[in-house]
Amino acid sequence: MTILLTGVAGFVGFHVAKALLDRGERVVGVDNLNHYYDVRLKWGRLRQLVDRPGFRFHVLDISDHGAMSALAAAESGITGIVHLAAQAGVRHSMVAPFDYVSSNLTGHVVVLEMARRLGRLRHLVYASSSSVYGSNQSLPFAENDRVDTPLSLYAATKRADELMSHAYGHLYGLPQTGLRFFTVYGPWGRPDMAYFSFAEAIMRGSPITLYDGGHLQRDFTYIDDVVAGVVGCLDRPPDGEMPPVRLLNIGNHRPEPVVDLVVLLEAALGRRAVVRHAPRPAADVTETCAAVEAIGALTGFSPHTSLRDGISRFAAWYLRWRASL
Repeated sequence: MTILLTGVAGFVGFHVAKALLDRGERVVGVDNLNHYYDVRLKWGRLRQLVDRPGFRFHVLDISDHGAMSALAAAESGITGIVHLAAQAGVRHSMVAPFDYVSSNLTGHVVVLEMARRLGRLRHLVYASSSSVYGSNQSLPFAENDRVDTPLSLYAATKRADELMSHAYGHLYGLPQTGLRFFTVYGPWGRPDMAYFSFAEAIMRGSPITLYDGGHLQRDFTYIDDVVAGVVGCLDRPPDGEMPPVRLLNIGNHRPEPVVDLVVLLEAALGRRAVVRHAPRPAADVTETCAAVEAIGALTGFSPHTSLRDGISRFAAWYLRWRASL
């Protein structure tokens, strides 16, 4: 297959691209290499991809309809799309809302239009987020729960993407799977996420902020487990469903307190954290937990990496990366 992968220089995109190349697929990677976080990290990921057989890279903004249409015309043979490009970050959406409108809303429509016009597309897999569950109080979060109470603009854009995808499935028969990711972490991760920013603060001796005494809980999901789920879904497009669209959680099904994350980072990095406490921000939820029976039944997805093992692997990579800068 030839797979168009948007957000290929991002955390999840990079790892999915490697997995697809490892099994012999052709990957057309797209990324705009924006400066939301240190672009050296994005180039570090790309350097591991650019010389591999079957990989081609284009610096493009997915919200640029003309450029994406030209790419579709130039890259013949695309049979699948993994659409992971988006403006990420719950809190950042409160200070830069138009970035989310451009990337997450306009960008998603551009990808949908490109997908329907390809004609030969077998499957479009796209990234949604556990943030769509908003103020939902029922745990674990299940795909058939109501998701009409978002707590951030980021969450609202991701829910809008799901609804637009449903419309395109209904109107054009476009086969799609939306994946609601739950707190993905691991080597080559995103510096804006808690585990990464905590590691940097611990190494600098700077304070980290724990909300609600560190008792917020997250369903931390290791990157290798996530990649297995993404690729497994890509291989299994909706069959016989009308419209041919579905939504699946992809998480660890095991919420753990953020304070435990800090303890594990301290042990792995060999340093103590300087902790300050603050009330929970309005955009943050108290706990997340993914129901994963649906993706398990479809793909055999069964996350097995413990937080202890995952943080140990992340810390080993992080120390090497930090030393290389």
